[in-house]
Amino acid sequence: MTENKLVDLSFEFAKKIVDIADGIKTPKSSYMIDQLARAGTSVGANIHEAQYAHSKSDFVAKLEIALKEANETSYWLKLLYETKRINEIEYRNTEILCGNIRRLLIASCSTAKQNIIK
Repeated sequence: MTENKLVDLSFEFAKKIVDIADGIKTPKSSYMIDQLARAGTSVGANIHEAQYAHSKSDFVAKLEIALKEANETSYWLKLLYETKRINEIEYRNTEILCGNIRRLLIASCSTAKQNIIK
């Protein structure tokens, strides 16, 4: 593990999303699987990119995009669960991880915004 919990969690989350997307075999679900994979892997990509932001404002913007992508991922997870493409355990475990990432993102954005004001 690196020193950045958010980077580590979001990478683990992306791997979990890839596993879920690759594991769904239900026909005619490709549009939902694609959306889940794009949103879910984008969370970590934006968090990773934020580490090399050009400014504090750029850093906040990247984290806010990651937060939006995490919210979208949560939607697709719920839809896949409600339409019986993924099981309850897979849904609940992944949603818990997504929620943890969202909370960390909200806290990070809030702290970074306060630092910009100072």
